[in-house]
Amino acid sequence: MKKLISIISVLLPVMLFAYTGEIITSFDTPGHFPTGMTFDGKNIWLADYKTDKLYCINPENGKLIRSIPAPAYYPEGLAWDGEALWNADIKGGIPLSENYNGIIYRINPEDGTILKTVQSPSHSPRGLTWDGKYLWCVDDGEDKVIQFSPDDGTTIKSFRSPSSHPQGITFDGKYLWISDRIQDKIYMVDPENGMVIIIADAPGKYTRGLCYDGNTVWAADYQDDKIYKLKTRDGQKFRTYNPRVATVTVTDMVTNLGPGKVLTADIHLAIPKDRPNQSIISTPTYKPKGYEIVTDKWGQQTAHFHFENVDAGKSVEGDMVVKAKINEIRYFIYPEEVGSLNDIPQNIKDKYLENNEKYHFDHPVIQNAVKEAVGEETNAYLIFRKIFNYLIDNMYYEMSGGWNTAPTVLARGNGSCSEYSFVYIAMCRAAGLPARYVGSVVVRGDDASYDDVFHRWVEVYLPNYGWVPIDPSGGDQDWPGNQANYIGHLANRFLITTEGGGGSETMEWTYNSNDFWTTEPKTYVVSDRFAEWEPEKK
Repeated sequence: MKKLISIISVLLPVMLFAYTGEIITSFDTPGHFPTGMTFDGKNIWLADYKTDKLYCINPENGKLIRSIPAPAYYPEGLAWDGEALWNADIKGGIPLSENYNGIIYRINPEDGTILKTVQSPSHSPRGLTWDGKYLWCVDDGEDKVIQFSPDDGTTIKSFRSPSSHPQGITFDGKYLWISDRIQDKIYMVDPENGMVIIIADAPGKYTRGLCYDGNTVWAADYQDDKIYKLKTRDGQKFRTYNPRVATVTVTDMVTNLGPGKVLTADIHLAIPKDRPNQSIISTPTYKPKGYEIVTDKWGQQTAHFHFENVDAGKSVEGDMVVKAKINEIRYFIYPEEVGSLNDIPQNIKDKYLENNEKYHFDHPVIQNAVKEAVGEETNAYLIFRKIFNYLIDNMYYEMSGGWNTAPTVLARGNGSCSEYSFVYIAMCRAAGLPARYVGSVVVRGDDASYDDVFHRWVEVYLPNYGWVPIDPSGGDQDWPGNQANYIGHLANRFLITTEGGGGSETMEWTYNSNDFWTTEPKTYVVSDRFAEWEPEKK
């Protein structure tokens, strides 16, 4: 029994911290120029463009079983159709530089005999995979993902690749997985529309081939000359990594420019708390003394400072100093593992489906947008994504000042991060999906930095996953992979201070800090809010 407990204590941390894309095992490639890869139901096949061979490899130990000649001189993607191999050659079967005229070959796996030749639907097919009926390829010259007929190469459908240098592609029975050699990412993609759903780190710096063995994804890396077995669907909802430790000072300053007095000034500093991506190392400290801690209707705590009779030319301020560890976080959300809207707890619905003057989600502009975006969709994840995609198509980022209501912003077609958040929350709530916003202070470039711009985004409650971050203004990106990077992912440059569902008695509609004042007639007051980051000294 003691031995069993000891084994469990060793394995438990691994089980708890496994994540999609984590390396299970690896072994060396037979050659030094690996490209395409596939799985034949028992063994892995790997192409090598320097040796012009296709290698059959035992996935249990990496041992070479045998090899056959490649059908031509520049073998790239490999696929298995249940009976035979398919191999993409980017040079049209001719050993001639710059002759990008892709050919797809069907091959006898026993001796390499060419059984069929098909013109590639694109000039430079890199990865290749089989979906049970059709072939798919990725082309890094045309930046496309293409489904095509194995009979004659006719394109069935195509969409833009997740990013600009796609290399490998495989099909897991439901989704495509696509590697990119510049971003060093592996993307899980919906084959119906090209929507990037999951982003995982590639195991190396030049991932070429991908294949799926029925349970896990394998990746061949051209730079490392290794084959990696990677975890997928292991139950881990997110991964935290790349920690940053810093001391952050948040200041809210009220200055009386006169000529009269500021009779009262009240400053609220939002108090950060532990979250999945951040931990508060030491209890925040505040100055001046005499503050009180209060809580608003959303559960947001603030340090409240009260001042009276501030003369012209004088300033008062509240300061909060907090030391925190902030991690990068990435969620791995499989749509079919997200619960239904009926699975959302009633107390969450009661609190975060509230309507008010900023969201105004009963307005025809919002109602019509939800109908167009969501339609009859009932899957909570797809509602979440379809609204995000709708804003990509119908808005662009512009920080022009002011926080208008959601219908006004959507009708206008542009907005700041806050305005995007209001629109996204309004549409989610109108669709029955609880949503709230969070606000933060931000590292601006250098580790030691100053921020007076700040940033706000949205969290949506997805059953079986909880509150998931999504930044709708981040959808204003060019590549599908970059758009998806703003879903379920946060960099380590945000200290989240504020969590709210809407206006409150302390924070109103702002975040990080807020202030109120009363004055004598004809008195001009200026409010200044900023944060300073001090990195942990080595």
